[in-house]
Amino acid sequence: MEAYTGFAEVYDIFMDNVPYEEWAEYLCRLLKEYGVVKGLVLDLGCGTGNLTMRLAESGYDMTGVDASSEMLQIAMDKKNETGYDILYLLQDMREFELYGTIRAVVSACDSVNYITEPEELIQVFSLVNNYLDPAGIFVFDFNTEYKYRELLGNQTIAEDREESSFIWDNYYDEEQRINEYELTLFIREEDGRYGKYQETHFQRAYTLEEMKALLERSGLEYVTAYDAYTKNPPHAESERISVVARERGKSCTLAEKEL
Repeated sequence: MEAYTGFAEVYDIFMDNVPYEEWAEYLCRLLKEYGVVKGLVLDLGCGTGNLTMRLAESGYDMTGVDASSEMLQIAMDKKNETGYDILYLLQDMREFELYGTIRAVVSACDSVNYITEPEELIQVFSLVNNYLDPAGIFVFDFNTEYKYRELLGNQTIAEDREESSFIWDNYYDEEQRINEYELTLFIREEDGRYGKYQETHFQRAYTLEEMKALLERSGLEYVTAYDAYTKNPPHAESERISVVARERGKSCTLAEKEL
């Protein structure tokens, strides 16, 4: 089943523990650290637009790409309510197309872990490199193998809210390094009854060394990595890692670099 169909309706309810404000501030600081203080920025795997909106609020000209029409509809509704000038595109990140090059790409909330084949992740990274301006910046995060193996794998998470409830079963295959999420949702309908929805999601565990190799093979230049949303180095028990990479391959003048 396509991911984020029924779940899209209640995604923001159950993700209200994600510190989007802090993450957006962190991404803005990193982008500015690498010279991206304005201009076009792509949010790859933007979901319901929580980070996209906040980056737009910080002055970036935002485009959001996501493969879920349901998630993008919610993002569009938020855009219409706030008035931010954001372009949302319904596209698979493995084959996204833009209208020209951009200053930076961000991808948060372990979106890249949904690309379960390394060769396909190279394809994603190659497209990022293709659409970045010369020396443009790519910042993304990913869940670690430690998180899948020690914290999520073979665990059941359940939560009950007034509007909806969910049961989230995890199964981590250490040999294949694939985490399977079986998600059962009970969503209150307009007539007061609860509809049942089921989805299955898959994510792959990657190591930082693998990510470095895949970035290099795609043409991007690996720059650095952090224990996610900090400036501390990754460690053995990092649950999420933030990576900074740079476009490589295009030529540009000194004046263009300073823009």
